[in-house]
Amino acid sequence: MDNGLEKRYGLLTAIAMVVGIVIGSGVFFKAEKVLTATGGNLSLGILAWLLGGLVMILCAYNFALMATKHEKVSGVVDYAEVLVGGRYAYFFAWFAAVIYFPAMTSVVAWVAARYFGVLMGWEIVGPQVMTLSGLFLVGSYVINALAPKLAGRLQVTTTAAKLIPLFLMAIFGTIFGLKNGILVENFTTTAVHTFTSKNPLFTAVVGTCFAYEGWICATSINAELKDAKKNLPLALIFGSAFVVLVYILYYIGLAGAVKNEVMMAGGETGARIAFEIVFTQLGGTLLFIFVVISCLGTLNGLMMACTRAFYAMGVRDEGPRPQVFKVVDTVTKMPTNSALIGLMMAMLWLTYFYGANLAPKPWFGPFCFDSSELPIVTIYAMYIPIFVMQMKKEQELGFFYRVVVPALGVIASAFMVLAAIVSLRKAVLYYLILFAVLMGIGILLKNYGHEKE
Repeated sequence: MDNGLEKRYGLLTAIAMVVGIVIGSGVFFKAEKVLTATGGNLSLGILAWLLGGLVMILCAYNFALMATKHEKVSGVVDYAEVLVGGRYAYFFAWFAAVIYFPAMTSVVAWVAARYFGVLMGWEIVGPQVMTLSGLFLVGSYVINALAPKLAGRLQVTTTAAKLIPLFLMAIFGTIFGLKNGILVENFTTTAVHTFTSKNPLFTAVVGTCFAYEGWICATSINAELKDAKKNLPLALIFGSAFVVLVYILYYIGLAGAVKNEVMMAGGETGARIAFEIVFTQLGGTLLFIFVVISCLGTLNGLMMACTRAFYAMGVRDEGPRPQVFKVVDTVTKMPTNSALIGLMMAMLWLTYFYGANLAPKPWFGPFCFDSSELPIVTIYAMYIPIFVMQMKKEQELGFFYRVVVPALGVIASAFMVLAAIVSLRKAVLYYLILFAVLMGIGILLKNYGHEKE
């Protein structure tokens, strides 16, 4: 398939996408949630991070196997097409284009603006922060649509920058905790003797699952990746394993900086308290600066996927107006029309996120939910048919790679769906209604505006 996209990205950019998208703002506040869920049991919390990371690695490893064989336009959509069929691939691409990518992108834009607003002393749901959210979206779109090579370099740079505070806390927090005995105390005692749920480990894993989300976006640059059949699998495997390692080391470093009960009481400011203790008050301020950089790196990676979503349909001559969305600009070598509608979808989801989660009075009644979490319910459910058909069709692979690995992927995906349902409960039902409506629109527009031969 001649997709017209330039082979511009190398292995480092692909790894930076995996690491840079997954490691965003979540790691800075999920640690406290995991501690709270486990009642301050540090060992149980580490186990939760390991299990959540294992789910990500199992799914990523399956897609890495697929990437060694299939190289077309848009990673996961290609795998859905080859293994399940063209119709299923279209629905997956439509879901990614109108729900998953833009919903995640819009929320991360707000999170980046929110942390910047904290530095400036603004109200986190005030007009300044919401305006800045939109500006961050537009800025990320401009970089990706007009200077895609710069976007790739930016992804690598911001990924390196966001790792600085994580490694600093992992190293100096651990040393600090070993010297004053806090780390040993946190490992040997629990902050409370009652748990916040009947199944503390399961609840904690749910928290880590959302912190690990976003790695699949790296497959969207499949067609622009040099030697994709080699580099994309390496990026998925090494990137996901690296994220798990960083999360656990950071979690241990926090435990060395401050007692568990202090972290739990601090809520989402717990990480700042820990940095202020180890690195003084200036360190707490610098943390927020790095969090903003971290979020902008995640935003850039998500926008890279968002701008290519409608192109993935158009190049297959599916979806609305394919002759419009498969056009690649001769100068930038980017699908400009696809990028523009990707920005529009992200703006719509940013408006929804404000009305559903931030407005003084919710705009959408029972249909108000966190648009950064609910799409996980459906995207992992949509992985399952791909893994099942992988077991059926990849006959040339050995038993382990053809049966065992995909079966583990099915179990991991089913677990993620169950975790989201248990965690979010009634909101899942209203989300699925909205999901059904949007997918119905996708059915109606599947052949809209096609040129007749």
